[in-house]
Amino acid sequence: MEGAGLAAQLLAAWLALVLGLILLPSACGLSLGISELYMRVLVRTLEWATIRIEKGAPKESVLKNSASVGIIQRDESPMEKGLSGLRGRDFELSDVFYFSKKGLEAIVEDEVTQRFSSEELVSWNLLTRTNINFQYISLRLTMVWVLGVIIRYCVLLPLRITLAVIGISLLVAGTTLVGQLPNSSLKSFLSELVHLTCCRICVRALSGTIHYHNKEYRPKKGGICVANHTSPIDVLILATDGCYAMVGQVHGGLMGIIQRAMVKACPHVWFERSEMKDRHLVTKRLKEHISDKKKLPILIFPEGTCINNTSVMMFKKGSFEIGGTIHPVAIKYNPQFGDAFWNSSKYNMVSYLLRIMTSWAIVCDVWYMPPMTREEGEDAVQFANRVKSAIAVQGGLTELPWDGGLKRAKVKDTFKEEQQKNYSKMIVGNGSLNTESD
Repeated sequence: MEGAGLAAQLLAAWLALVLGLILLPSACGLSLGISELYMRVLVRTLEWATIRIEKGAPKESVLKNSASVGIIQRDESPMEKGLSGLRGRDFELSDVFYFSKKGLEAIVEDEVTQRFSSEELVSWNLLTRTNINFQYISLRLTMVWVLGVIIRYCVLLPLRITLAVIGISLLVAGTTLVGQLPNSSLKSFLSELVHLTCCRICVRALSGTIHYHNKEYRPKKGGICVANHTSPIDVLILATDGCYAMVGQVHGGLMGIIQRAMVKACPHVWFERSEMKDRHLVTKRLKEHISDKKKLPILIFPEGTCINNTSVMMFKKGSFEIGGTIHPVAIKYNPQFGDAFWNSSKYNMVSYLLRIMTSWAIVCDVWYMPPMTREEGEDAVQFANRVKSAIAVQGGLTELPWDGGLKRAKVKDTFKEEQQKNYSKMIVGNGSLNTESD
């Protein structure tokens, strides 16, 4: 009995500590300075570790790590220029060498599949999962790593799990209760309050440090907010600073429970990407939504899948066909403190959250950008590419034309046919020139 009483007292003290020092301030959007102090200590520790690694690591390891960013040096010149040094005016067998070279480059290091794995770090951040290229350096560094493991798993993890359970439970319960109310301004107010409060609690559960820039450009009601996509926590990052009506893929498990609860209180749109009927229904609902300037801005991730925060891939044109004002947002995570990328083909949601919660912190920058509208004579694809380019430039990300759906699907035949057509045009064009000169 005494043991049970002591355990109850410890649990009560723990919950009181969490409630008083973390939960209530985060729910109100306040900070007591604990997170700032933790981040300052963490930054200095990682800086010290980086210096120790640079001094103690063998030169071969440093070279290997620096070269891991790019294995080969590519020739990015167009096909016409690449073939000009190998061929004459007509078809020549030497053209095979150009295509063979491009094929080997893609096999050795293609620029697509590497975007679906975690970003390479220049220096070790004292997490075992990123300690691929480093060996034993010194006893002092090893002791700091052991201390870090104890802090992350014995102190931060229980604290973060407690906050996450409270935040998710309040979100599910709150949205379910608010969903029972009739549509009114009161329901909208309570729904926004529940979403905002619970998202702030969940971000604190990740030791999230978010820097928002250009707040005067925050998405307005009746508009469409589009952003690059790295992780499901992108939603939390943005919803901490404002409320959105979300559009996304239907999920199962924990994510599915949250989705079904949220849609009761707010007109979120969840759909099955493989169902054509769902896609047409989504387009119709989006058009109806943006026609009402009193409704929350819609949050869409046009890439359609998570990319590892080093690049921005092709934006699906559907979000840009429905009209309305587009509010671009660029999100860039700092991988030095933790890897926010969700490799959904490798980790389920619970495993991913555990990896996030055992990281040092989630640190990111969010840039709100001036609203953009479709220009005269511009089609949806061109508009999508213009918005994508703006986000890539602002976030310091690489812009790629490839479809993020290549994570799970094979390359479409249209991509192959496009290269074949380009080569055929060269041959036909040169042939017609030869005929004219003759």
